[in-house]
Amino acid sequence: MNKQHAAFLSIVSNSILLILKIAAGLLMGSLSVISEAAHSGIDLIASFVAFFSIQKAKQPADNQHPFGHGKFENVSGFFEAMLIFVAAIIIIIEAVKKLIHPGKVEVLTWGISIMAISVIMNIIISQLLFKVSKKTGSIALEADAMHLQVDVVTSLSVMTGLILIKITHWVILDPIIAIVVAVLICKASFDLTKKALKDLVDEQLPEDEIVKIKEIFDGEPAVIEYHKLRTRKCGQQREIDIHVIMAKSLELEQVHEMCNDIEQRIQLEFPETNITIHVEPN
Repeated sequence: MNKQHAAFLSIVSNSILLILKIAAGLLMGSLSVISEAAHSGIDLIASFVAFFSIQKAKQPADNQHPFGHGKFENVSGFFEAMLIFVAAIIIIIEAVKKLIHPGKVEVLTWGISIMAISVIMNIIISQLLFKVSKKTGSIALEADAMHLQVDVVTSLSVMTGLILIKITHWVILDPIIAIVVAVLICKASFDLTKKALKDLVDEQLPEDEIVKIKEIFDGEPAVIEYHKLRTRKCGQQREIDIHVIMAKSLELEQVHEMCNDIEQRIQLEFPETNITIHVEPN
């Protein structure tokens, strides 16, 4: 399954869950279920954003974007994180209102069933999105998968709360659970924001990847020394810039072949990598 198909599947699943949760929340008069519906609504928007950002990111480089459009996925991830945070604030405001003026929660069995369906669907879809995002290096899909994982936790929380309300008849548990859900959503928003901003501010590649890159240069006999190693990520595209020192007795054609060999070894280890090697004489 490619990125576009995975993102579209997320749109379909979130649409189904949104309809089910809204219907259940209104039927029950449950703020915790309605807050979960709001969460699914945000997830649906995020899925649309991920879908269109993936479409944009795959476009080839042009005059306006000489390094490609990969960072559209990072912008998408940041936007999704902000949407989650806004949803959490709205849920907290409504929950506080219901703490002050508690209402009735009815038809609990219906809500428990919907939450169980939500948990199962989101576990399946999130694992699929994580698998595709790992295979393709898509941060937009990874952000979408993280949304759904948070939805699993929040749906479980709501389901547990509804079961407790059914047993104890403590209706006040409903807004309390909604606040817990909102806090979990805020945590997810914070984590997604950090991850999206890493590439937007050109943070270097992870340390384990840098170690592998250095091992490739260390394993090239013609490379006497290297310095000024700079790395970053643009969407799923890695950018590597490095200065290497080679013997000045080498002919230009030899140097060119050696650099090509290094580039091929790096691209074998990290597909979709753009490498710039500046050769200096010893």
